[in-house]
Amino acid sequence: MSGSIPFYQKHHRHYDRGNRSRETESAISQYQQSSNTYSSHSSKSTKGIRAATYTALDEPRLSPLPKRVKPTYMAMDKENQIIGYVVPIFRGSHEFQSGLSDTEEARAKESAGYLARRDLFASGVESEHIEHKSHRTVMRESAERISLSKRIYENEEYHKRLNEDSLMHIPEFVIKPRSHTVWEKQCVRLHCTISGWPEPRVVWYKNNVSIDPMATPEKYKVESSYSVHSLEINKCDFDDTAQYRVSAMNSKGETSAFASVVVKRFKGEIDEFLPSPRLPPCLEYGVTFETHLVEKFGVSFGREGETLSFGCSVIIYPSLQRFQPEIEWYRDDKLLVPSKWVQMHWSGDRATLTLSHLNKEDEGLYTLRVITKSGFETHSAYVFVRDADAEVAGAPGAPLDVHSLDANKDYVIVTWKQPAVDGGSPILGYFVDRCEVGMTHWAQCNDTPVKFARFPVTGLVEGRSYVFRVRAVNKAGMSHPSRVSEPVAAMDPADRTRKGPSAPWTGQIIVTEEEPVEGVVPGRPCDLSVIEATKNYVVLSWKPPGEKGHEGVMYYVEKCVSGTDSWQRVNTEIPVKSPRFALFDLAEGKSYRFRVRCCNSAGVGEPSEPTEATTVGDKLDIPSAPGRVVPTRNTDTSVVVSWEASRDAKELVGYYIESNIAGSNTWEPCNNKPVKGTRFICHGLTTDESYVFRVRAVNAAGISEFSQESEAIKVKAAITSPTPPYGITVLECVRDSMVLAWKQPTFIGGADITGYFVDYREVIGGVPGKWHEANIKSVSERAYRVSKLKENMLYQFQVRAANMAGVGIPSLPSETFKCEEWTIAVPGPPHDLQVQEVRKDSLVLLWKPPVYQGRDPVNGYYIDIKEAEADFEMWRGVNEKATDKTFIKIKDLKMGESYVFRVRAQNKAGVGKASDSTEPVEAVTKPGTAEIVVNVDDDGVISLNFECSNLTADSKFVWSKNYVEMTEPERMTLETKGSKSKAIFKTPSEEDLGIYSCFVTHTDGASASYTLSEETLKELLKVSHDHKFPIIPLKTELAVELLEKGRVRFWLQAEKISANGKAEYVFNDNVVHQGEKYKMNFDKNTGIIEMFMESLGKEDEGTFTFQLQDGKATNQSSLVLIGDVFKQLQKESEFQKKEWIRKQGPHFVEYLGYEVTPECCVRLKCKVANMKKDSVALWYNLMPYLMNQVFSVIANSSTPLKIQSTEEGIRLYTFVTFAAFVSSADTGNRLILMFFIDRARVAGGLPDVVTIQEGKCLNLTCNIWGEPIPEVTWLKNEREMVSNDHYILKFESGKFASFTITSVSTSDSGKYSILVKNKYGTESGDFTVSVFIPDEEPAHILSTPSSVCPLFLSPHFPHRAHPSFLNSASETADVPSSATNLNTVSNFTLNFRFNMHTLTKQFINSLS
Repeated sequence: MSGSIPFYQKHHRHYDRGNRSRETESAISQYQQSSNTYSSHSSKSTKGIRAATYTALDEPRLSPLPKRVKPTYMAMDKENQIIGYVVPIFRGSHEFQSGLSDTEEARAKESAGYLARRDLFASGVESEHIEHKSHRTVMRESAERISLSKRIYENEEYHKRLNEDSLMHIPEFVIKPRSHTVWEKQCVRLHCTISGWPEPRVVWYKNNVSIDPMATPEKYKVESSYSVHSLEINKCDFDDTAQYRVSAMNSKGETSAFASVVVKRFKGEIDEFLPSPRLPPCLEYGVTFETHLVEKFGVSFGREGETLSFGCSVIIYPSLQRFQPEIEWYRDDKLLVPSKWVQMHWSGDRATLTLSHLNKEDEGLYTLRVITKSGFETHSAYVFVRDADAEVAGAPGAPLDVHSLDANKDYVIVTWKQPAVDGGSPILGYFVDRCEVGMTHWAQCNDTPVKFARFPVTGLVEGRSYVFRVRAVNKAGMSHPSRVSEPVAAMDPADRTRKGPSAPWTGQIIVTEEEPVEGVVPGRPCDLSVIEATKNYVVLSWKPPGEKGHEGVMYYVEKCVSGTDSWQRVNTEIPVKSPRFALFDLAEGKSYRFRVRCCNSAGVGEPSEPTEATTVGDKLDIPSAPGRVVPTRNTDTSVVVSWEASRDAKELVGYYIESNIAGSNTWEPCNNKPVKGTRFICHGLTTDESYVFRVRAVNAAGISEFSQESEAIKVKAAITSPTPPYGITVLECVRDSMVLAWKQPTFIGGADITGYFVDYREVIGGVPGKWHEANIKSVSERAYRVSKLKENMLYQFQVRAANMAGVGIPSLPSETFKCEEWTIAVPGPPHDLQVQEVRKDSLVLLWKPPVYQGRDPVNGYYIDIKEAEADFEMWRGVNEKATDKTFIKIKDLKMGESYVFRVRAQNKAGVGKASDSTEPVEAVTKPGTAEIVVNVDDDGVISLNFECSNLTADSKFVWSKNYVEMTEPERMTLETKGSKSKAIFKTPSEEDLGIYSCFVTHTDGASASYTLSEETLKELLKVSHDHKFPIIPLKTELAVELLEKGRVRFWLQAEKISANGKAEYVFNDNVVHQGEKYKMNFDKNTGIIEMFMESLGKEDEGTFTFQLQDGKATNQSSLVLIGDVFKQLQKESEFQKKEWIRKQGPHFVEYLGYEVTPECCVRLKCKVANMKKDSVALWYNLMPYLMNQVFSVIANSSTPLKIQSTEEGIRLYTFVTFAAFVSSADTGNRLILMFFIDRARVAGGLPDVVTIQEGKCLNLTCNIWGEPIPEVTWLKNEREMVSNDHYILKFESGKFASFTITSVSTSDSGKYSILVKNKYGTESGDFTVSVFIPDEEPAHILSTPSSVCPLFLSPHFPHRAHPSFLNSASETADVPSSATNLNTVSNFTLNFRFNMHTLTKQFINSLS
């Protein structure tokens, strides 16, 4: 190996200045300052210090080297080959950061020690060169060995060529190329060793694009020598970061290997972010520094994209030039360091912090800490960052705090925080974008928005670094992108740990895989679990198997629906390398099990144990709404808002607070970055303006519902502490403790009392002792047990009340009470009596049960009343029978009279001591007193409403059921707006029966109650149902009809609908809108709602619904068009459309009809409309079955069959009447005839059998037709005949074919055929000729005269609407030419009937 130092060791973090850590730079800066301090000394004195350094330093820290031993920093192998560079330990940098030394001697040791380390570091480099020279001999020997190896290799190659066939094999990589990570401007070489025969051809690729070294010789250099192939990349830049492939191919096949090159880039110039040099420590001891911060920065407001600067002036006394304080900046208690977004400046007397390009991540509490030897001073203020103006009106704010939660080879989980501003409409989800470090192209990672604020990004290239950003989207549009995250590399955490510390970089990392060892199939993965599950993805995690050999393993993930045993592999194409995997495209709501298999080159291992069934869905729920929101005054422009934390909230990110000027409906965010506490100071408010506040909780699953709105608070100066409580009494006493009770202060200081503090002191001989605290933590109740007292001792007590402003002054000392155990059987006195709902003739008294129960539990109470001015003896009872409740409504009071009340408890032993009496209460209804009103709104919601006209800024509505406060009612929702409050029933039922009351704090006793009885509840539920489900009456239900052109109209009509009415058109549960396919019309005056469709397609089969809404009233009507109903409507629509198109030109008003007259005349007629001058009438085929009708008429016109005896024999005959076939009449409309062009046909005229006497002449004629004119061929016994003197064959006018035998002989007997043919088809007619000698009897049942044969064999009745027949009919007007010899035809009635039957049969057969 070469003795030069590898590039990756030359750039070690302690060797290269460009890669030093900040601690090292700090030490170097101190050294530079020290050098300046000692620069005035002579060279001689400097050497003296250096020499003294070795003796002054402690030996365990740095021992001097013996003179005979030279330090070396070269790493050697067993053959003394230089294999690397050993970096000397650079000690002591932390010692120079610790601040001032204690003594001059320590400072001298530190300075001298640093110089010694510097010399040692320099001498190490010199030793490197010396050691390099000392191994020249070894290097020469190494070169000789390489030469010998070359000769051996050539000899082996020679012998291989002698027997090529047996040695030929596919190329194989003996040594694969290794991946490298380099700095910019450095060179890198990829090399590999390939075996194979024939010698393979090697090609290098960069990202699957072949590298041509001839095209860029200055960049790439490719070498091949002795099966060693290399690719050298000169002066790497960031674009050289890629995956490189080397391909080797010969006649036996091809193989490839891969390696990655990562080029790391510095974040900036080398000295750009280095810390400023630290000045030498102060040498003045015994001095106390006083630090004062003046011109302090206050609460600041900025907007995204702006630059904000703030700071403080610092005055330090005494002022020493050589001493400068240490300045630290914090945001939310986290130390800030200089970066692209944060710049710090210290001018010597002022510390400034600049935030460039503000983002919401910059919002928070900023603290400046100025540190001196004597201590530190701090100042804090909040910085608010508001959202930048959206590009689209109504778009949400940008997400914030984007960072990677988990990074692996195969995916990176990106998390973020939701924005506080949604733009006025709910956020539909988020899009995650990624960008490779060093690139400028952003790629969107998800096709559909995700609502969960966490997303696993897949499809990353292993080892490459990425940054991410997130965008929010709602129905209005897309937000600005968030600030980009910090770079993260797609690699396993274990690989990062293995890489060790490195310099600051923004590039990529590739970890070189170990060479595999084949033959070991990996074992089962273990500890498989689902670490995260949402409705969009599931993340699995497991541990690698214990048995995996020396080869790296990869994994296949399999899934199975719960309840089945059908396992399906998820990653079928590429196995994953990380022991984590994210699965997508799972069906929400379904349960799955998962398992993992390991694989390597040796095969696929056994699966792991499957996980438990996991249901796809968000396991993390959106947090519940925060509890009660309490605003309190702070300054003239700020309010302190506190709230109750969300219950059972998991992975809570924080809270968003919003403010709203009372009476308006414009909510503004108070913070754009979630706060984690339950208290926040909202700044930037308007003095003397009233605000209400609400809070939402945030976690990764989403943002909760808003809390209840707070009471309105006027922005003004802070509140004051309350006045002292009074009326301290004892409720119970035992041997070592006493239970005290007291009354609320008369003035609570402008805010609710948050608690009480109790003090006690002993009284010995009438002399009070020292006060002691009974409770360190405040108590909210007006009763407290003071413990650890001494039995039979006398005590005095005092109580202090506390609110948001602080703890008030203590009350006057109580009476002296003796601490002795009560043993009486009756209960103690009730306490905490309160009076509510004071009216002119009634009021409600409330109390709390006695603490001391006596021997038996309390089973009732008696209430006493007397006039305030009456004597003690005037106490009288209110109730004769004890009540078991802790409240009572006292009636029949005298208006204007003042009363006092007391309560006594009883148990089985009797009635106990009476409580302290209340303060006098005047029975009067005060002006503005209101009662609780029950209301049913248009939505059918039942609510109890109470309004107070004399509210104060601190007033609150307290709702109770049966006079027990409802803090978080399950069956009701409490809402308060301004001076009105309502208790809304969620699902009213019998469980809600009771007395509901509302009390308003910080007033003169405003309160009221309402009793909800069973009868009242039934009436309210009936009204609620009518309001909740109002119906829009309809005149007609949804119907469908067809219009002109086949258009389809769906419509219905409402009886009455207002101008605010709305209609939705739904098809198969999907809302359809106005467009090309659907046309809607809504006439609100008539109530007609229509939807038009041009036509119906197969996809339009289903249910059509019109949904109406007019305010709260709704209705809907549906029409089901499926099956035969839909098909019939579709068919009718298509027919109407065709009809409309047809009627645009000439069309039939009356379609073609016919009638057959008794004269055998067929009359065809029709009526045509919209005829134009250029319209042409054409006749087509006249429906051949009409000929059957003609023949039927002819047959029916025959006379009864008659018999006549003649010389020749018996004659059977009948008479028939014939009429004209076709006539045309002009009735003002055109009659159209069109001839049908058909294939070649034998129209008729040939008999089946012909019997003829020898010597006679046989003449057969038949009609032939077809267009074009067919070819005619005669056959005898299947052989073609040729016309001659004996056989005369004719075909005349393209219509008539005749066959004549001049002198028939017995040899002419046989089967004859006529064959007609044109381009449309072929047809044949067959007949048989039988020749007999006169002495023989013909083979016929009935003899026929020979004179009949021509007529019999040549009928002229047309087979179908042949052109010749139509022409002859038109020429003779009414009578066809074939009817000129009626008598002759009629004489042969039998034959005629037979022939008519034959013709009819032939006619019908020809139609098939």
